[in-house]
Amino acid sequence: MYYYIYMESINILTLRETEVLSLIIEGKSNPEIAEKLCISIHTVKAHIDSIYKKFGVHNKVQAAVYAILHNIIEQNTKI
Repeated sequence: MYYYIYMESINILTLRETEVLSLIIEGKSNPEIAEKLCISIHTVKAHIDSIYKKFGVHNKVQAAVYAILHNIIEQNTKI
């Protein structure tokens, strides 16, 4: 039971992590994310590392797929 409580608490993204993740899904590079959000590249990397830990993933593609599959970030589809 502790495991489930722990997993719930770490899967909550901050607002800034959500913004970073949205830009990752758009395919933006770290420098592009930094410029768009007016933060340093070091800060972008820190947010990305936090996202990886919360999702249990190792790269941006895995993070984007996880977010979309778990409805953390809704993908806008254009038809």
